[in-house]
This record gives sequence, structure tokens and C-alpha cells, in this order.
Amino acid sequence: MTQQQGAAQSAQPTGQPQAAVVKYENVADLVMKRVESFTADGGLVLPKSYSVGNNLKSAWLVLQEAVDRNSKPVLEVCTKASIANALFDMVLQGLSVSKAQGYFIAYGNKLEFQRSYFGTVALAKRVGGGIKREPVANVIYEGDEFVYTIDPQTGLFQIIKHDQKIENIDDAKIKAAYAITTFEDGRTEVTIMTIDQIKKAWNQGATKGQSPAHKNFPSEMCKKTVIGRACKMVINSSDDAWLYDGKKDEDDVDVDQRQRDAEVQGRSTAKLEDAEYEEVAVGSSAPQPQAQQPQAPQPAPAAPAGDEGPGY
Repeated sequence: MTQQQGAAQSAQPTGQPQAAVVKYENVADLVMKRVESFTADGGLVLPKSYSVGNNLKSAWLVLQEAVDRNSKPVLEVCTKASIANALFDMVLQGLSVSKAQGYFIAYGNKLEFQRSYFGTVALAKRVGGGIKREPVANVIYEGDEFVYTIDPQTGLFQIIKHDQKIENIDDAKIKAAYAITTFEDGRTEVTIMTIDQIKKAWNQGATKGQSPAHKNFPSEMCKKTVIGRACKMVINSSDDAWLYDGKKDEDDVDVDQRQRDAEVQGRSTAKLEDAEYEEVAVGSSAPQPQAQQPQAPQPAPAAPAGDEGPGY
């Protein structure tokens, strides 16, 4: 079992008491009403193919089975406000847990929705001026002839040449990786990362680059990492970037450490009363409905459920 599986284990039945489900049975409906309010006022525009109702229902089924790092049901442990916020965050990004585009992870008594690699790619395809298809990535090995240039006008990379012989392909001799992103208007962008940069990125995640996928499929994980970097650059440079500001994905978060920190903090502070529902702000320019219930604290992030696949 990987760290991520131990942290989330959301696919395993928990024998959760029915009382916990009944206690929060209306939270998905509350989120649905809040989403309808934002979309009606033009403060939130979701993809035409995205079914809010269907994705909330599937997410609610996942939550009924999800447990925290101590194997306690998240619907018992987490505040109703943070559960509502996590569901809203999933909808805000137009993602689906049923498609493995994100996970619900408990940090202490707060639940968060965390985007997966697949969610990052899906989001990059949708944002303004989005990418036409998933970026194509390649690995550069010792012995490859790789030549690139930097456009002095735009500062963008351009690959001039990449010649590779079959005998060069050796996971122990990876030098770098790159991803080519093609946009709807036909332009392309190249993202290049050295192996040192890639390993530093791995060190930010839950497994620190030590998962079975990283050890057994390092070249594929290098591709996954550079594609993730390229997609995040697309998201962060889009017109809708403010919607996703501060939202990290699975490769950016050391889940276990954050969960330990949340437990320590929880033991040192008094548990606050739960609120009926605390909305997630869509952004400063979005309309903010009047809160009808006492507010609870903002949620803290959550952890990927399941092993990182080789990324293909």
C-alpha cells in the first residue's frame, strides 16, 4: 500500500454509521443551490458538457465510503462547512471524482478537494485559449542529440533537433524531459525540465518520488511531471486563472505531512462549532449571496486516493 492509499483509502467500505450520512444528507443539495445561484448571476460559467447534479451525486457516494488517515469516516470527522466547500471546489473546477480527476482528503476536521494529474490536464483543455489535446512529452537521455533555442522576442523555447538512438534509452541515464503543447489557435509551446528539476518536483508530493510508479516507470513519471508543469502554466496564464489561484494538485502536496500538522493543530485548539454551510468565494468579481447561517472556518486541503499510476 502506498502513502496515498493509506492516507485516503476512499475506495474501501468503512461500515460508516447511517447517522453520519443522515446528518449531512442535504449538503449536496445546498451546494447545488449555491451553484445555481452563481451560474444564474453569471458569476460562474461551467463547461456545457459538465453535469453538476450527476457529479455531485457521484461525489456524495464517494464521500460515504471515504475515511481519513486514521480510518475514521470523513462524514463523522469533518465539518459540514468543509464538506460543502470541498464539493463546491470540485464543481468550481468542473471536475469529476468518478473520472479520477480529483480526490477528497481530510486534514484534521477539514475536508478538501484536491485535483489529480488527470484533472489538471482536463482543466488545461478547457480554460480560455486552452490546449487542443493532451501535451506530447519525450525524455532526453545521455547520448541524445538535443538542440533547442530561445526566441528572443517571446522568450519561448523551440526545439531544433532531438535525435535519439534506441541504445540510449536507459532509465538510469535520464537527463531531462520536455512537453509540447498545441493550442486551439495552432501555436505551440515547449516546456523543458532537467532531471534535477523533475526530482525536486517529485519531492513536493506525498511519495517524495519513492512510489512504485516512480521506481518502476521513471521515464513515464518524468513525462507526467513535465506535462503537469505545462498544463499548470496554461491554467495559470488563462483569463480564468483567478478562479484556480492557490489550488494545488496531487504533485504539489505532501499529504502525510499536512495531515500530521493538522492533527497537531487540532489537539492544541478548541474545536469550533460546525456551521450549516459556508460558501466558497468564487472570486472578488463574483456575486456573493447573503450567508443565512453562522460561518465556519475555511477548509484545509485533502490527499489523493490510490496509487499514482505511471501516468499513461
